[in-house]
Amino acid sequence: MRFVPALAAALAVLATPEFLHAAPPPGPAVKSQAALVVDEASGEVLFGKNAQSLLPIASLTKLMTAIVILDAELDPDAPVTIAKSDVDRLRGSHSRIPVGATLTRDELLQLSLMASENRAASALAASYPGGKEACVLAMNLKAQLLGMSGTRFEDGTGLSGRNLSTAEDLAKLVKAAHAYPKIRDYSTATSLTVKVGRRAMRFGNTNRLTLSSRWDIGLSKTGYLSEAGRCLVMQVTLVERPIIIVLLDSWGKYTRVSDAARIRQWLELASNASARRVSAGADGAIRIQKSSSS
Repeated sequence: MRFVPALAAALAVLATPEFLHAAPPPGPAVKSQAALVVDEASGEVLFGKNAQSLLPIASLTKLMTAIVILDAELDPDAPVTIAKSDVDRLRGSHSRIPVGATLTRDELLQLSLMASENRAASALAASYPGGKEACVLAMNLKAQLLGMSGTRFEDGTGLSGRNLSTAEDLAKLVKAAHAYPKIRDYSTATSLTVKVGRRAMRFGNTNRLTLSSRWDIGLSKTGYLSEAGRCLVMQVTLVERPIIIVLLDSWGKYTRVSDAARIRQWLELASNASARRVSAGADGAIRIQKSSSS
């Protein structure tokens, strides 16, 4: 009879380093204060850390600004001029777009999403019917409609530290924003050159992962304030699944990018582990088999 040797062989296989290390750790060792990893298609939460904590979200705000601007179906080619009121007097943040510069609404939208340009986002909000106050009102209403019950917006740029949300709410925002083709395209573009007066100015993406061929990113937005830390949300395809990643309050300069890499590695380990299986051949030999996707 072959079952006794087969069982012994199976136990031997299970004791090998390859198999012992196949199971992933309980969760990725992310350093961000709050994090959430969600399967976008099923809504399954794959990992969470302080996902219900209410935190400042900085320029992640600009995703909602973009949504309400697009919902309003405004002319994308309409010229919008940067006004003095678009200058950041709260934080004193730098902008390369001078007061008086005129760009199209679509150019401002892309600069807001891709380069996290504060004056671009401010001018966009001002161009909303009824102005900035009406835009913020629309943003808060949209948040309620999306079930983001813990979220509050006070401006369209994210410069206010009172723009608050949770990782759970932001996953809903990312899913909603991903349904807009322009948000997908503009937030993941690596660069944009616009004409400001007689000058051609090139802007880059604030998320350096968009430059990597190893990442299949469908949506991206970064954020930073002193009280918010460094933030990052993405919709990505990993292990052949659409995944939403939310990272809040990362203090190191590269922590949010490293956390994203840790999440990627963890998901790949989990996928590889689930793809492995033990089988007994007709000759009684035990083999570790892997699916073609592992």
